[in-house]
Amino acid sequence: MASQAPDLRQKAKNALLAMQRYSWEQGVAAQSFLESGDSELVILLAKEAVVRQLADGRLGVMGNLTAVTDPAAAGEALLFAARTTGDAALSNAAAKMIDWLLYRAPRTTAGILYHLHDRAQVWVDSFYMAPPFLSAAGHHDEAVKQIEGFRRLLFDPGKKLMSHIWDEERHAFARKAFWGVGNGWALAGMARVVRTLPSMMKQEKERLIRYVKEGVEGCLPYMREDGLFHDVLDDPTTFVETNLSQMLSYVLYRGMAGGWLDAGYAECADRMRHAAQGKVDRYGLVQGVCASPHFDRPGTAAEGQAFFLLMEAAADDWGALS
Repeated sequence: MASQAPDLRQKAKNALLAMQRYSWEQGVAAQSFLESGDSELVILLAKEAVVRQLADGRLGVMGNLTAVTDPAAAGEALLFAARTTGDAALSNAAAKMIDWLLYRAPRTTAGILYHLHDRAQVWVDSFYMAPPFLSAAGHHDEAVKQIEGFRRLLFDPGKKLMSHIWDEERHAFARKAFWGVGNGWALAGMARVVRTLPSMMKQEKERLIRYVKEGVEGCLPYMREDGLFHDVLDDPTTFVETNLSQMLSYVLYRGMAGGWLDAGYAECADRMRHAAQGKVDRYGLVQGVCASPHFDRPGTAAEGQAFFLLMEAAADDWGALS
């Protein structure tokens, strides 16, 4: 599929920059600019995440002081900014964020990170927030450990889908639903770790690729004729949602471009991408995503804008090879 007119991306970028952002939203925005090659914006967003870094190391914290893994979403962009500028303050900030994840953040007895400071819960969102930064920073074993731990608690082998929230104190799901965007977070996070694991970790990389393939095959049967999904994948009474299509397209394009997903997925990726492009309004807002601030209805969100840009960047990389 040919690239959409550049002004569509520019409008989506403008809309993203206009949005107020919590820590993970700042992180996924910075990552979208990193993968789009917009280096100056990466540096600017990374610097702002450091301005709002807590003493314990958590990056970009605004309002929500309970987030454990969300602040790490800006980590890879921060590492890039530190290398590009040579600014020791940025390097030190990245080291503090790593120290939080490795030694200070609350976790299960098995060492798996909680998503919130005030609840003994593991959330599917954390797949994207912490492991990619850990791996990009060279802590590959810890990145894989966290993925394995999240998956052990959240993955349903029958459905090949991830549930949303596991409560460790109750040893039961706080929310078992197969949230579409949650599965998108998991697959996109694992796809990013696949890209950064070193060649010496071939077995681990192959295992993560298998996990991504399983998750993709779990999601795709729920795609609607219009290329979109319901908010809860197996519940057609929930609203029709846009962002999972962007997230899955991103994963498929990245996997195909990386040579670890079959090129036969291109038709599905293009179909979902086309559906998402059709949801961009005149102002560049991607409509119909899980909406800020509560993510319980369709609307707009910074993560929806960012994944539009991530999808487009990944499509470009795949298009250059195909």
